[in-house]
Amino acid sequence: MSVDKIRESLDGLASLAGRVAAEQAEAIAAIAQRYEATLRGGGTLFFAGNGGSAADAQHMATEYVVRYQTNRPAMRAIALTTDTSLLTACANDMGFDEVFARQVEALAEPGDLLVLHSTSGESPNVIRAAESAKARGVAVVALLGKGGGHLKELADESLVIPSDDTARIQELQLAIEHVICDLVEERLKG
Repeated sequence: MSVDKIRESLDGLASLAGRVAAEQAEAIAAIAQRYEATLRGGGTLFFAGNGGSAADAQHMATEYVVRYQTNRPAMRAIALTTDTSLLTACANDMGFDEVFARQVEALAEPGDLLVLHSTSGESPNVIRAAESAKARGVAVVALLGKGGGHLKELADESLVIPSDDTARIQELQLAIEHVICDLVEERLKG
């Protein structure tokens, strides 16, 4: 086991986090305000992504519904990554590109917010979800990496982690989501 490799990896993550904090704090604050406005207005946060980003979608929906740092009333949030019957039926009958878009079509309404996690911004199913949301008058926030891809152009607000390393992108997306959740919880508790 290489201690140097461990230090290099964690120092790289810390450096990237510092860069994002210095360059994108205002963008993060604007996204937090959008989450807050959605929840304050009675809307729902819908989270989606693929792979590790799917796990992050579930993680974040749970933080809002159950709790993050403090006990407070539940907040409206749903992960579009959790219903295996729906996901497999849609993938089988309509194609995997439609697994999130179909749920947005069924569940999302103006005043809601679709939050998409993608390391590339190029996955067809998250792009289709954003298109479906836009067609329904639902705002879209995208947390991205690798330049943002096509999804960056479809989002009302996006945050691009300046990295091509999937693991670092996902780690920072989750850290940023926790910061946002902390801000929202503080503003809306009680």
